[in-house]
Amino acid sequence: MELEQIMEQLEETVGKLECEKLSLEEAYETFSKGMELVVKGNQAIDKVEKKIEILTQKQEEGVEDESI
Repeated sequence: MELEQIMEQLEETVGKLECEKLSLEEAYETFSKGMELVVKGNQAIDKVEKKIEILTQKQEEGVEDESI
């Protein structure tokens, strides 16, 4: 699942929790699904951050090599 999809679903989940009158059971289930989405979103962000770190490191190494 892509980060954009996760964010959309998370926004929907928050909207349900804020606007709809849910039973305690429904609110708990909705909250649990939202927390799962948060975890997936954090994992997706971590993957992107690692890719950026690798690209930045490669670029820095290339710049260092050119100065030799």
